[in-house]
Amino acid sequence: MPRILTVAGSDSGGGAGIQADLKTIALLGGFGMSAVTALTAQNTMGVKGIYEVPADFVGEQMEAVISDIGVDAMKTGMLGNAGIVRVVCQKVRKYRLSKVVVDPVMVAKSGAKLLSAEAEDVLKKELLPLAQVITPNLPESEALTQRKIKALPGMREAALRLHKMGAKNVLIKGGHLSGEPIDIFFDGRKFYEFRSPRIPTPHTHGTGCTISAAIAVHLAKGSSVLEAVEKAKTFVTSAIQFSLPLGRGHGPVNPYAPAARETERYRIIQSLKEAFQKLQEKKVGHLFPEVQSNLGYALPYARGPEDIAAFPGRLVRVGKEVLKVADPDFGASQHIARIILTAMAYDPEMRSAMNLRFSENILLRARGAGLTVSHFNRKEEPGRVKRLEGSSLSWGLSRVLQKAKKIPDIIFDRGDVGKEPMIRVLGRDPAEIVAKVLLLS
Repeated sequence: MPRILTVAGSDSGGGAGIQADLKTIALLGGFGMSAVTALTAQNTMGVKGIYEVPADFVGEQMEAVISDIGVDAMKTGMLGNAGIVRVVCQKVRKYRLSKVVVDPVMVAKSGAKLLSAEAEDVLKKELLPLAQVITPNLPESEALTQRKIKALPGMREAALRLHKMGAKNVLIKGGHLSGEPIDIFFDGRKFYEFRSPRIPTPHTHGTGCTISAAIAVHLAKGSSVLEAVEKAKTFVTSAIQFSLPLGRGHGPVNPYAPAARETERYRIIQSLKEAFQKLQEKKVGHLFPEVQSNLGYALPYARGPEDIAAFPGRLVRVGKEVLKVADPDFGASQHIARIILTAMAYDPEMRSAMNLRFSENILLRARGAGLTVSHFNRKEEPGRVKRLEGSSLSWGLSRVLQKAKKIPDIIFDRGDVGKEPMIRVLGRDPAEIVAKVLLLS
């Protein structure tokens, strides 16, 4: 198991600092160790107080870890003062640590200053030449190079300057740019650009810590620097996309999102198989529409049809019998995926759905069983939506969900020209869907 040491401050709110580092390291398969440089009293609203750890004790922590357990890669975060920066440099030199990722934490998101002016000078002169990778954001790049950065040419110039100051590889993060965020990576010979859509969320606390820790893990695993940066970028993008709206300010990114999705795959397939067996035993084929039915179940934080498992070829009826064409698989149904993705946009826990034939009697049974029922009218669908393939269903469901206080158990429509009327059953998982379907049968 790769051993990764983080030398950084503690975030009492758990979103950044050594807390974010250790979460990321563990989730990516590394063994995380820490040397704490400062204790902070902070939350999503800002830093309330800082208590710096004596520099010699930071050195003791590093010495204890490196001399016994060993370190395959190391990253730094908040270092605070010049004495701590010097001690860190001494230990890196003493133990000839080569895979060092420097996240030059200078200012918190709330504006609190986290690195003294003297420490900035020592970081530039002593720590940068020891860094295999440095990962500043735009304000940090401006502080280190003493130049304003307004666009990509400025980012490239800053990367060149930081490389000349000693950093072997430079990743300048462009999240502070207006428009599309672009990161610039420079390996001393060539520039690389990493582009991704801007994710509309204020909850980005811990992004710098997360990406630098991820780079350190992948370096420890043997990836090249460019490969480590690419993998870390993918990881942090997912963590931002599914960030956590905790607290009243800037909530933390969610490093658990990628891991949660992968560990769920087997369980999702098994849940669908069990649900099918139940539907088959109870002979509910008479509830299926002319276009047949399907049952889907999404990964946590699903982003597209490939993250949603359903039955290839649909579930089919022969009288009341229920048959399947094949075992469930991911990406098997665009139709059921649209239903689930639309529901998850309003409640991420509503990860399962099934379509049934429309019948007034079925709706009566649903209401009699205490299920909540809502509907939309396809005749009100705008022409532009009708012309766009696959958008009708999302439009109709969104029309209902925008007004609903919570996700209803059933959403139906009475059809339109060329559109079969349909009932959709929504739930958290296939077991919940089956329980509701059996109430209708």
